[in-house]
Amino acid sequence: MLQTQSPRAHADTTAGKSLFVTAQDGLRLHVRAYPANRAFAGGGMPVVCLPGLARTAADFEEIAIALSTGSGHPRSVFVLDYRGRGKSDYDRRPGNYNLQVELGDLLTVLTALEIPRAAFIGTSRGGILSMLLAAARPTAIAGCVLNDIGPVIELEGLMRIKSYVGKLPRLTSIHEAADTLRRLFGSQFPKWTDDDWVAFARRTFKEVGRRIVPDYDPKLATTLKGVRPDRPFAPLWNAFDALAGRPVLVIRGGNSDILSSETVAVMRGRHRDLEALEVPDEGHAPRLSDAALVSRVAALIAKCEAANREC
Repeated sequence: MLQTQSPRAHADTTAGKSLFVTAQDGLRLHVRAYPANRAFAGGGMPVVCLPGLARTAADFEEIAIALSTGSGHPRSVFVLDYRGRGKSDYDRRPGNYNLQVELGDLLTVLTALEIPRAAFIGTSRGGILSMLLAAARPTAIAGCVLNDIGPVIELEGLMRIKSYVGKLPRLTSIHEAADTLRRLFGSQFPKWTDDDWVAFARRTFKEVGRRIVPDYDPKLATTLKGVRPDRPFAPLWNAFDALAGRPVLVIRGGNSDILSSETVAVMRGRHRDLEALEVPDEGHAPRLSDAALVSRVAALIAKCEAANREC
């Protein structure tokens, strides 16, 4: 079931339209759509954006606007809030915060929005879901951008993420929140300005009463419960190989502790047409807002569309 909602004032959402899709178990999922209607702009291939583990649709605001309004070839862009994040419902059963359930949610959203095939932009967990989708429903994915993620996820980065997801403190101001994030991620993003950290805080937290709290269910931490130094995340080479024959751009933050340059090299060897881009002075995960980076993503999407026409 698909429901729509008119745009409302929100700290990190200034464009697009909220759509709500009912998952198989009845939970309501939020999708941000650009432009603010369901018609595909100019008939171009739609783009589906998938955030990181504890991230929301707000992370894609700038690139979604750029891709949906660009004078060259505007297109519709849809950004998903996974269950337990952003404006999607929280799950009473936190065990459902897992990749299998989220893949099912993604398939439900694609069906509800009548998107048979799209280009995908996946940051971190979103890239994992893109690879899993390629294996589960190959016809749905024309190509993708993997933002700081690959088939091998470095244990150091996973343990770092485990150390803070669901454990961020309640704060009293957005500037206090920005300072907290700077302490956690400052070494990965050494050139960010004060304004950058405040903007990041606005995309990470929400105001509840007089408190500033993370914009996700704290019980999301259960998804990392099994991650231990002696139990790394299983490699996903088979899922990655399902992307063969499709345009793929992998973006790596130069300071990333999740995606190694060695993994990128192996990815290039296994995928003949893979493009790789490293963003200096950024960690996990690079912001998709720099004009040059947006241009590279747009070019990849154009390749997806061209390859789709040839099929």
